[in-house]
Amino acid sequence: MARYGSVRHIIGDLCLQDSSPFAKLLDSCIRSNSARDTRRLHARIIKSRFSSEIFIQNRLIDAYGKCSCLSDARKLFDQMPQRNTYSWNSIINALTKWSFVDEAVELFKLTPEPDQCSWNSIISGLTQHDRFEEALRFFFKMHREDFVHNEYSFASALSACSGLKNLQMGTQIHALISKSSTSDNIYMSSALVDMYSKCGNVGSARKVFDLMTERNTVSWNSLITCYEQNGPADEALETFMGMIDSGVEFDELTLASVVSACASLTAIKEGLQIHARVIKSDKLRSDLILGNALVDMYAKCKKIKEARWLFDGMPSRNMVSETSMVSGYSKLASLKSARLMFTEMNKRNIVSWNALIAGYTQKGENEEAISLFRLLKRDSIWPTHYTFGNLLNACANQADLHLGRQAHAHVLKHGFRFRAAPESDIFVGNSLIDMYVKCGSVEDGFRTFKNMLNRDNVSWNAMIIGYAQNGYANEAIEIFTKMVDSGEKPDHVSMIGVLSACSHAGLVGEGWHYFLSMSNEHNITPLKDHYTCMVDLLGRAGCLHEARNLIESMPMKPDSVVYGSLLAACKVHRNIQMGKYVAEKLIELDPTNSGPYVLLSNMYAETGKWREVIRVRKMMRKRGVIKQPGCSWVEIQGKVHAFMVKDKSHPEKKEIYSILKFLVEQIYLDEQMKVLFSILPGEFLETKEASS
Repeated sequence: MARYGSVRHIIGDLCLQDSSPFAKLLDSCIRSNSARDTRRLHARIIKSRFSSEIFIQNRLIDAYGKCSCLSDARKLFDQMPQRNTYSWNSIINALTKWSFVDEAVELFKLTPEPDQCSWNSIISGLTQHDRFEEALRFFFKMHREDFVHNEYSFASALSACSGLKNLQMGTQIHALISKSSTSDNIYMSSALVDMYSKCGNVGSARKVFDLMTERNTVSWNSLITCYEQNGPADEALETFMGMIDSGVEFDELTLASVVSACASLTAIKEGLQIHARVIKSDKLRSDLILGNALVDMYAKCKKIKEARWLFDGMPSRNMVSETSMVSGYSKLASLKSARLMFTEMNKRNIVSWNALIAGYTQKGENEEAISLFRLLKRDSIWPTHYTFGNLLNACANQADLHLGRQAHAHVLKHGFRFRAAPESDIFVGNSLIDMYVKCGSVEDGFRTFKNMLNRDNVSWNAMIIGYAQNGYANEAIEIFTKMVDSGEKPDHVSMIGVLSACSHAGLVGEGWHYFLSMSNEHNITPLKDHYTCMVDLLGRAGCLHEARNLIESMPMKPDSVVYGSLLAACKVHRNIQMGKYVAEKLIELDPTNSGPYVLLSNMYAETGKWREVIRVRKMMRKRGVIKQPGCSWVEIQGKVHAFMVKDKSHPEKKEIYSILKFLVEQIYLDEQMKVLFSILPGEFLETKEASS
């Protein structure tokens, strides 16, 4: 209280005309956040003639609440012989500030004569503690009881709609604002832009912004953030340029959003320009949020060294900074560096874990990803839908049905229902379908599909492709038909699935029907992949000339995949003439690829044209083409064993080759093998002759 010496003599003689000096001193206590000074001033007030005055007691409740002395505030409120509406408002504000929301609600209900401020306090308190539905109930109840909404009421209600991503409710509140005196308020319009942005309605956000007669930094930031989060991200950069042209000053939040847009676009040139602006400002250079955005931008633009340099030079760092580096290392540099950064983090959240698990999955280190998930569970970290998406992807990549089912059990334990919501978890269901069909358990995949509360385009596609890849052509076509009947619009992936199904089943007529329906019924322009499916379908069915005509009619240049499908069909149907034509086309496209040479050589060998075989082999040697060795693998007790031609790296190679030798001897003894050897490729015969 030493700093209040100028008024000590006034307080000391207790001859004040009113309590306003005490009120000013309480304001000073609030500004300095001093609980000690508030209590000492309270002691002085008790000795004065204003000790029972409602006005100064209300100010004391307010000061105690703002200086972290909630128990003192509540005690004073309970002891007041008389209270007015401001007394109730002060204690309600104090309770909501310190998260005693239920108690605040109960006191609000007991308030004898709530005013506009009372309603705003409880609506704001509920919104700040993410109790959005309750906040909106109080907002509309306030309207029903004929209280006038002001900018504070509307701002809290719009925040609640944003939290719920409830566009319909937000639009209704917008209508109320349009009829109120706050319709032209710059802050209200900015809040509307923000609400539409968070509800994903970019068009309405832009419309509100364009109708604003006056705009400030908050208005521009709201629209830039809208484009950055919802897309198109390049519009965020355009809006930022418009902000500069309009003369409105930008701040660190503006630049953080623009930098994030650069990261989404991998627009390194624009990102460097923003960074140059940041370096010139001491305030911006030390901003943590902006620093984190820059680190993330460099990492996503594949500039991991620059990201590390910036990270090391940051005056302060947090979990977001470190997670950006973990994610960057996982995708670009090495998982070893990512793991080291992750291990050195003082605190980790689920985003950090997800970044590293995703890195292992994307690099094909699926066992490590699964092991990391086990560590996550051991540390009692609550996984999200992204965690399970990566985990199920790892199980699918390993084709490990047992592990996949264990992961499914975890998904169910965490309450995922596969439904569209503000935090949609449909893609976890899609990942489950994908995992099951890749593991060969189509029945489990369909069961998951059937039990999903909501489905999207990816759900249908996963089931169509799953059936097609596992040989269930009729079921794939049936699912496609149901997809169309349900109103879900097929896309390019859907059509690849149904065409693949027709190909596996040899359904040429149906395949042509679906291929032509792409343009005629579904407004989908066939891509190279769709032509490849059709060539594969026609080739399998022996319609080689029809397949060749289709390739020659393609609106785009055929690639090696299209010709490769036709060459494989030529080999199956022993059409040497066309096979030679297709192989030459493939060799023109990629002279270093051994595939067409080997297929053509084998085709010649099967028909006894050994001179042609020798010619093709000489051509390979002359061009330096090396045949890639084949690889096969087998899983035993959860461990995958891979083998290549003449492979001697396996620890049990002696036992393996001993068994192989025994089997070969048994084969040679079998008279029936003479028939088999007569139809084997020439390459195998050459190997046999060389070994005898």
